[in-house]
Amino acid sequence: MTAIISTAYSRDLGDELRRLRENNTSFGGRAMAVQLGWDPSKVSNIETGKARATEVDLAQYFATCGKDLDYLLDFTSRYRHAFDLYFAQVPENLRTLTMVENMATKIFAFEILSIPGLLQTEAYAHALFVETGCESLEDIEKFVALRMERQSIWRRPYRPECVFYVHELALRMRIGDAKVMEDQYLRLLFNAHIVRIVPANAVGLALHSPLSLFDFGKASPLAYSETDLAKVFAQDASAIKSSRTLFERLDAVALDEEQSRSMLAAYVSGLREDPHGHRTDLA
Repeated sequence: MTAIISTAYSRDLGDELRRLRENNTSFGGRAMAVQLGWDPSKVSNIETGKARATEVDLAQYFATCGKDLDYLLDFTSRYRHAFDLYFAQVPENLRTLTMVENMATKIFAFEILSIPGLLQTEAYAHALFVETGCESLEDIEKFVALRMERQSIWRRPYRPECVFYVHELALRMRIGDAKVMEDQYLRLLFNAHIVRIVPANAVGLALHSPLSLFDFGKASPLAYSETDLAKVFAQDASAIKSSRTLFERLDAVALDEEQSRSMLAAYVSGLREDPHGHRTDLA
C-alpha cells in the first residue's frame, strides 16, 4: 500500500469499496482488517482514497467480499487511474462529480451559455436536455432527476460556500418557453447572494470553457470542466493556478451582488412585458 495525495477519483473508488464491504460482508472496517490480516488504518485509508491498494490487496479484498475474477479485473482497470492528477469520465457518469460537490467546502463555477446545473429549475433542465438533442423521453427524465438530486447539497446543514459566475449570454439564451425562463430568472434572483453576472460585453470571457473549482477541508483543490464527450477532472498544480487566475479575472469583471440582482430583475420584467415571449435581448 502506497500513501499518496488523494484525488476525486480515488475517493470515489474507495467509497465504492466501502459500499461493497458493507453490502457483501458483516464486517465493519476494523473487523475487515482483522479478517485480511491488515493494520486497521489500512482499510480506512484505502476506502477513503488516501492510499493506493496493490493488486494483491484488491484481490484479497474482493475475495473476502465474495467477488469473482471478472469483477476484480473490471475494478482494477479503473483503479489504475485512481490517483491520476488528470482524468476523464464519460458524460453519463455523475458519481464522482456528485461526491465532489458533496465534499466541497467552497465551489466557484463559471457558465457561459446555460445556467449552472446546481441552480437550474426542473423545467429548465428538462427543456435544456430537449434542446441539446436528448431524444429519449426516458433518458431526459433520468438526467433531470439526477440533476435535481445533485441539488440536495442546498438541504445540507453545512452548505459549501458558493459563487456562481453566469455570463449574460446564458440569460439571453431562450431555453423552453417564457414561463420556463421566468421561473429560472426568479430562481437566480432568489439566490442573487451567490450569483455574479458577467456582462455581455466581456466577450473574451465568453470564449473560455465552463469551469468549476472546488476547495475541500483537507484534500487538494480540484478543477472541473465538461464537454459533450467527457467530464474532465484536474488536480495538477498548474491547472489549479490557471483556474484561480480565471476566477480572479471574473471577480474583477462581474457585476457585484446588487448590480447582478438588478439585471436579473430587469430580465424578469422584460419577459413579463413581452406577451409573446419572443425577445432574447431582455435587458
